[in-house]
Amino acid sequence: MLTERLELRTASREICAISPGDGAALARALGVEVAVGWPPEHHDAGAVAWWAEKLDAGVPAEWLLHFAIRRAGEGHAAPLVIGMVGYKGPPDESGLVEVGYSILPAFQRRGYASEAVRALITRAFADSRVTRVGAETYPELAPSLGVMEKCGLILAGPGAEPRIVRYELTRAHWENRMAAKP
Repeated sequence: MLTERLELRTASREICAISPGDGAALARALGVEVAVGWPPEHHDAGAVAWWAEKLDAGVPAEWLLHFAIRRAGEGHAAPLVIGMVGYKGPPDESGLVEVGYSILPAFQRRGYASEAVRALITRAFADSRVTRVGAETYPELAPSLGVMEKCGLILAGPGAEPRIVRYELTRAHWENRMAAKP
C-alpha cells in the first residue's frame, strides 16, 4: 500500500523470523534502511511470535503486519523503516477488523501514524465483509487517541482488557465521511 509519504509493506513469514532488535538483518531483508532506535514500542519477540503464529495458521499476510516505510523524497535520500502497522487478522464474523500501530518516537507527531491508519481503514472497507474498524489503547496515551480521532474512529467504550478504551468506525460513518470530501 502506498500513501502520500509511506509504503506499507506486508511482512512475510521470513521477515517475521528476524529478531525484532536486528535492524541490520531487517534492512537487508527489506532492501531499505532502518531508523535508529528500532524496534518501535510493542514490537518485541512476543509480538513477532504472535504474527508468525497467525501466518503459520494460514491467516493471509495482508491482514496482519506491515512495515511503515518512509519513502525517499523531500530531502530523504533512501526509504526508511519508521514503524509497524497492521491488522489483528481478517474480519471476524461480525465484520470487525482491528488495527494497530507503533511508530518510532523520533517520527511521532508528524502525521505518519494517521496516514498509515487511514490507508489501513480504506483497504479494510474495500472488503465487503468489513462492517467496522476498531482500535484499542490506554486512555492516557493522548497521541494514540489523537490518531484514532483524526482517522474518524469514535469512542465505543471499554476495551478487551482493564484500563483500555476502544474506538470504532462503522462503514456507514466512513462512507459518509468519504462522500463529504471534495
